[in-house]
Amino acid sequence: MRSKNARGALLCVLGGACWGMSGTMGQYLFDVQGMDSRWLVPIRLGLAGIILLIYSMIRWKKQTLGPWSTKGSIRELLIYGIMGVSFCQFFYFLTIQLSSAAASTILQDLSPIFILAYSCLRGHRKPEVYEVVSIVCALTGIFLLTTHGDIEHMAISGQALLCGIVCAVCVMIYNVAPENLMKHYPVPMLQGWAFLMGGIFFTLVFRPWTFGYVPNGMGIFGILFVVVVGNVIAFVSYMKGVRLIGPEKGILYGFAEPVTAAILSITLFHNPFTWWDFSGFAFVFLMLVLISAGGRREKAAATA
Repeated sequence: MRSKNARGALLCVLGGACWGMSGTMGQYLFDVQGMDSRWLVPIRLGLAGIILLIYSMIRWKKQTLGPWSTKGSIRELLIYGIMGVSFCQFFYFLTIQLSSAAASTILQDLSPIFILAYSCLRGHRKPEVYEVVSIVCALTGIFLLTTHGDIEHMAISGQALLCGIVCAVCVMIYNVAPENLMKHYPVPMLQGWAFLMGGIFFTLVFRPWTFGYVPNGMGIFGILFVVVVGNVIAFVSYMKGVRLIGPEKGILYGFAEPVTAAILSITLFHNPFTWWDFSGFAFVFLMLVLISAGGRREKAAATA
């Protein structure tokens, strides 16, 4: 049991670290290579979708087309793939472009608050005490990160803050939307369709060929890095870890993502990291701990 937990924790940390490295690479592509998120995201989503669907066709063969078999599953897949996964990817990278990888990842980690709000509304219930405290912790953390204690001067732009919050909402959508799909189809298969749909959607919306941008060798390497490390390796590692230790623990070890992004942003891009930032990170992490522990207690009470 201990080896299983240790392996699961290691995989979740690896997945989070890969996401953090991918976010930092995205910052490099924007700041140094001069890419635009509207140019990068369609390519990233499309390539990742093709890779995962090839894997799906090899492993599950004709079942790969299953999500397109009924109107209900198609509708669910579109919400999950476009409004959830794809919009999350776009706003994640747009937030990086407007601020930094560290800020983007920590704002994305507000998603449990929106999942909690959805759960309360759907269940017609009031939040528990620990849930209220977790919301206060999250709001405090974001206040410290965005203002550094001075409400008259934002440490990050209002645009970056808004995009980061929208990203967190999109994470909520792709966690709660595909209930029936998740019961019948493997997650890598659904993720492959989501990425491919997002790549096609954003290609049609942003028309990246009109940007006139041609990446150099390091730019191409960066694109491949965010596709392979940030999508394929990160996703597979994290989900395998979650299967072993459960989502409550997984979300805590997934905090390796903003920590990795913060460390790399500081060391590679010399982004300032103050005690205000550290305190903000600590409050958001405390929010994750409270929600995770509360979720475990509720499950234990339900099975008792």
